[in-house]
Amino acid sequence: MTQVKPAPGGRMLTVLRVHLPSEIPIVGCEITPYVLLRRPDGGVFTDDVSEASPVDGYFMRYKWYRIQSDRRAAVCSVHPTEQATLQCIGCLKSKIPVAKSYHCSAKCFSDAWQHHRVLHERAISALNENGNEEEELFGRFGSGSSSSGILSSALSGSTSNHSQSSGANNGPTPVYPTGTEKSSGETWFEVGRSRTYTATADDIGHVLRFECVVVDLETRGTVGAPTSVMTSRVIPAPTPTPRRVIPVNAADAMGHLDLDSRTSSFGTFTVLSYNILADTYATSDMYSYCPTWALSWAYRRQNLLREIIGYHADIICLQEVQNNHFEEFFAPELDKHGYQALYKRRTAEVFAGSPQAIDGCATFFRRDKFSHVKKYEVEFNKAAQSLTDAIIPAAQKKLALNRLVKDNIALIAVLEAKFGNHGTENPSKRQLLCVANTHINIQHDLKDVKLWQIHTLLKGLEKIAVSADIPMLVCGDFNSTPGSTSHGLLAMGKVDQLHPDLAVDPLGILRPLSKLTHQLPLVSAYSSFARMAGVGYDLDHQRRRMDPTTNEPLFTNCTRDFTGTIDYIFYTADSLTVESLLELLDEDSLRKDTALPSPEWSSDHLALLAEFRCTPRVRR
Repeated sequence: MTQVKPAPGGRMLTVLRVHLPSEIPIVGCEITPYVLLRRPDGGVFTDDVSEASPVDGYFMRYKWYRIQSDRRAAVCSVHPTEQATLQCIGCLKSKIPVAKSYHCSAKCFSDAWQHHRVLHERAISALNENGNEEEELFGRFGSGSSSSGILSSALSGSTSNHSQSSGANNGPTPVYPTGTEKSSGETWFEVGRSRTYTATADDIGHVLRFECVVVDLETRGTVGAPTSVMTSRVIPAPTPTPRRVIPVNAADAMGHLDLDSRTSSFGTFTVLSYNILADTYATSDMYSYCPTWALSWAYRRQNLLREIIGYHADIICLQEVQNNHFEEFFAPELDKHGYQALYKRRTAEVFAGSPQAIDGCATFFRRDKFSHVKKYEVEFNKAAQSLTDAIIPAAQKKLALNRLVKDNIALIAVLEAKFGNHGTENPSKRQLLCVANTHINIQHDLKDVKLWQIHTLLKGLEKIAVSADIPMLVCGDFNSTPGSTSHGLLAMGKVDQLHPDLAVDPLGILRPLSKLTHQLPLVSAYSSFARMAGVGYDLDHQRRRMDPTTNEPLFTNCTRDFTGTIDYIFYTADSLTVESLLELLDEDSLRKDTALPSPEWSSDHLALLAEFRCTPRVRR
């Protein structure tokens, strides 16, 4: 028995309050309870107090328990907070992970069928590759017949169903194998002894209990009774259907590529651009349709990391990366996967929050594919100050700066490819690549400011292009839809001088309109889907997700308030060619009952990815 030391007149370390950041734990996501403590001197704090760093002779002891009952509930794969009542027999026969086979109702299964059938189609493909006879298992799924014939009867939660659903987990393997028997057929398994716990597959369907108690360092006895808090049932991490890479080069007849097994071929490289939605903006007020547990950063960061790593990109351009999340999470985590990191935080003249919560642009590149040559930072606030000094009368400068200073930035990296120039006229020449990563101002009524920011960036890139014979990529969230003057400047090298966007220019920063040009031969990578002359199911399917009037995707940002394209990957077409593109999604793929972010997709934007090949520059 552990000795319990009486409180000496209240002069001790005391637990005031314990609560969880989210009541619903998700497999693979850390849970760090909020523990409010009072020091012996009366001071209140939330820092961890370990045995190695006691406070006035006291430290904290933590324990996590999994509460296992005789009946374990299966969890719906679509609505993981709901108990499952139906199971897809086809999933079991095809050895699809059993957690994906459960549904909470017939309507749930019917609504999710277009999404769910992809699992079956890929299982058929795997069976074909392995030489198995798939007709016996899956012949009925391809006919478009009613889905009711492939569901089992309602789940009863019996022991037999439990064993079927947990077989893939190989049974529970507790870290601390002794369990404490409780009443009503419950057993408490001790599964952790630190403040933070990461739920595992063995925890699915079970409640977790966190317990903390003050311990006297000298006597090793506990002080007072333990304080505890219990979670809801652990749910599996929702997994969206993986997005495939579709070849767009007419010479490539592979059909589609598997992201899990592919790597860039020699002389090619892949680029990912993704606005990941900064935590400071991911509020329930803004995204009321998304479950609160799916908005929590503890969940979103793991889900985003899994998605980003799964794309196997050689270059990654992220927007809305908070300063603290870059330093504490993305940089160290991506470093483990072989990426070097560059970061530029937004300026803070307008931002009023915590300095650590300021977001910015982060560019990562694989060390085995590229080396870092030079970094340029573009602060549009500085450019605004120079512009107002040059053209704005002194009496109007304050008003002008209020309109122009928005804290937006761009990060430009010059990289050297390690795969060289083999196959070109000069194989010994260094193969450089310039990658711009930016996030342009979001305010819809400031079209003049958006256009000015983009023009300023392009003029900077032109200077780099003049100084070096270098292919260029311009990636990011431009907050500009196809058909806008900003998109036109990027894609066409000039603006339509009669465009209605140009009517809004109170400061005269866009005059004369003839200056709104650039000489970079930029093309939007995703326009390749619309321009391809090839035929085939994959290409036709992607073309239906394109706007034929603009040759851009129908959307890259999808919320309840806005659905449209504002994210792009532009490339210099005289020195790069597009080999393949990450498939686009349609709104049905995002499920009928939601927008972004969602439990499956943790940003309100879609990731864009393109594979490029360096080509000899076309001389004009």
